[in-house]
Amino acid sequence: MNVAVLLSGGVDSSLALALLSREKGIVLKAYYLKIWLEDELAFLGDCPWETDLAYARETCEQFGVPLEIVPLQSEYREEIVEHALAELRLGRTPSPDIFCNQRIKFGAFYRRVAGECDKIASGHYARIEEIAGQPHLRRAPDPVKDQTYFLSHLSQEQLARILFPIGHLHKREVRTLAAEFDLPAKERKDSQGICFLGKINYRDFVRFHLGEQTGDIVEKASGEKKGEHQGYWFYTIGQRHGLKLGGGPWYVVDKDAAKNRIYIAHSEAPERVGRRNLVAEHINWINSAPALCALQVKLRHGPALASGQVQMLDADRAEIVLAEPDLGVAPGQHAVFYDGETCLGGGIIA
Repeated sequence: MNVAVLLSGGVDSSLALALLSREKGIVLKAYYLKIWLEDELAFLGDCPWETDLAYARETCEQFGVPLEIVPLQSEYREEIVEHALAELRLGRTPSPDIFCNQRIKFGAFYRRVAGECDKIASGHYARIEEIAGQPHLRRAPDPVKDQTYFLSHLSQEQLARILFPIGHLHKREVRTLAAEFDLPAKERKDSQGICFLGKINYRDFVRFHLGEQTGDIVEKASGEKKGEHQGYWFYTIGQRHGLKLGGGPWYVVDKDAAKNRIYIAHSEAPERVGRRNLVAEHINWINSAPALCALQVKLRHGPALASGQVQMLDADRAEIVLAEPDLGVAPGQHAVFYDGETCLGGGIIA
C-alpha cells in the first residue's frame, strides 16, 4: 500500500510518519504543503516555512522517506482565504480550519496525488473506525487535543482514504514516543495558529486585507457609547479581550456590520443571556442524517460538549435546541454533532 504522509515539520506529523515506517507492506512518501501566505505576507510576522521544511527534511532523512513540496497557494487563496474574508466582511465568525481539511488537505491535495497513493496519513488527533462497512469518525482519547471538530466536514469517501496514526494517543504519549524515536521535532512546541497563517498574527492578517475603520463600542443596555474600535471584523460574540475599556469585565454581545458598531455588556448583565435555539446551515452528515434525537454539540474546538436536541428542517438545515444557553454563539461558527464518541458531522450557524 502506498501512503502519502502530510508532514508539517511538527512533532505530531513526524511521529505519524515514524509509526508508519514500522508497518510492513507500506511504501511511504512525505509531502510538505506550501501555502501562499507564507511568502506574500511574510512582512506581517514570522513565517517559518523554511524552518518547518528543514524539520520535515531531517525527519524524512532519518527514515529514508522521500519528500516532495506541493504548492497549493492558489487553492488556499480561492477556497479558504477568500471565504474567511467574505465571512468577516459580513460580520460573521469563520472557522477556516474546517474547510482547510475538507477542501485542501483531503481535497485538493488528494486530487494532486491520487494516482500515486492509496491512503493519506496525517498527524490529526482523531480515529477512524469501520462499522458495517462504513468509516466512522471517532473522537481521540485526549479530549483537549481531539480534532474531530475540524474534521467534521469530511465525507465518507474522504474518511475511507485517510489514516490517523497518532489518533489513539494522548499528547504526553506522543511526546514520549517522539523522544524514543529521537525525532528532530521531539521538543518542538505545538503550533497554535490558524491553518493558513503559520505564525502570522490573525489580527495583522485581518488588518492587511480589511483595513481599519473607527466605530463605536456601545453598551447594549443603555445605548451609551463606551469607547471606539477599529473595525467590527476584529471582534466576535463572547469576546472579552481587546476591548481596552475600564469598568469591566466587558463582553461583546452583538455586532452591527452596517453601522460598524459592536455592542457590549457586563458578565452578569441580562443582555448577556446566551442562546439556546440555533439554526445550522450547509449541514454535512458524514454518514447519514439522524431523526430528531438527543445529541452532543460542540460550538468551538475544545473538550466541552453541550447536550441538545437536533432536528432537520430540510435537506440543508437543522434546528438545534441546547439544554443550556451558550454565551459565545456567533453566526458563521460551526456547530458539530456527536453521538457519544462518534462525530456525525456539522453545519454553519446562521
